[in-house]
Amino acid sequence: MEKAAKPDVRPANPHFSSGPCAKRPGWTPEALRDAALGRSHRAKIGKEKLARAIELTGEVLKVPSDYRIGIVPASDTGAMEMALWSLLGERGVDMLAWESFGSGWVTDVIKQLKLDDVRRIEADYGELPDLSQVDFDRDVVFTWNGTTSGVRVPNGEFIPADRKGLAICDATSAAFAQRLDFEKLDVVTFSWQKVLGGEAAHGMLILSPRAVERLETYAPAWPLPKIFRLTKGGKLNEGVFKGETINTPSMLCVEDYLDTLTWAQSVGGLDGLIARADANFAAIDRFVEKSGWLAHLAQDPATRSNTSVCLSIIDEAVTKLDPEAQAAFAKGIVSRLDKEGVAYDIGHYRDAPPGLRIWAGATVETSDLEALMPWLDWAFHEQKAALQSA
Repeated sequence: MEKAAKPDVRPANPHFSSGPCAKRPGWTPEALRDAALGRSHRAKIGKEKLARAIELTGEVLKVPSDYRIGIVPASDTGAMEMALWSLLGERGVDMLAWESFGSGWVTDVIKQLKLDDVRRIEADYGELPDLSQVDFDRDVVFTWNGTTSGVRVPNGEFIPADRKGLAICDATSAAFAQRLDFEKLDVVTFSWQKVLGGEAAHGMLILSPRAVERLETYAPAWPLPKIFRLTKGGKLNEGVFKGETINTPSMLCVEDYLDTLTWAQSVGGLDGLIARADANFAAIDRFVEKSGWLAHLAQDPATRSNTSVCLSIIDEAVTKLDPEAQAAFAKGIVSRLDKEGVAYDIGHYRDAPPGLRIWAGATVETSDLEALMPWLDWAFHEQKAALQSA
């Protein structure tokens, strides 16, 4: 078959990884010059910076004033585990899953917490489960945006305002790029290294007044390690939500997070961040629509993520291959782009269907995605030619 011509224009920034994600435009290590290095995080300067990070998080995300925002250990995983182990067990729980990370929370609750009253409401990659099945008299655990499937909930309308249970939401690839309906959410978690391209190892835990009430009125039957404890003497440990972290944070990472939050404000805050991610998704979507060989893994346009854009290869020469060969074909495309230095880390997640996953969050420039699209065509045709000549 005829090969596609190699494009002349390259992305200025080839970082399209879905986590850790691209640094903000114009970032250099100079942004970290004011970091409180060599100082205790409990010193005045450390506490002030951590408190400022919490304050700016609330401002940019438009978190209700009566919600608590805390910095916790171990990235989004740590934040979610703290919530699950500290809050669940008071009533039955509905676990929603439609991709890898949601499925991971299901496994933790069933096999590790060993709760008796658990309902699994699941869907295959590319689809949402039937949200009408969810019973909000129970606690409900779900991801807002499925990072490994590119499928998100379109809004919070499926969550009733008068719910009796808690709505516990892993929002790590949604926060700062999608409009979270905080009034419908009791627990929200995310990590710094997603939409704002921060550095890893730190998680954010946001609690509604209802979640705080649960913490202060319910004690789980199992012991909690120190790193998970959110209460002292039956009351919320308020220090966690004022910058007095449970363990030692990296003040270098804190400085980086402060820098990205300040940048977020400079581009219009939450509205500006969402607009940037939407424009990035649109650049990919336009290419997919005309490509003839790519399709969105997310079946319903209303549920397609504007951050972790997951794509399937639908060319007949590829779809007739067995799953292992399809995965090898996709990896071949990824490898070619990596070697050319035009796109790094855009392969499908290891548990997801074979294809591509391109990060389109707010720190990515639309012009870079527009430059990348012809390279996708080139790499596909190169890989297909190699397949047919084998």
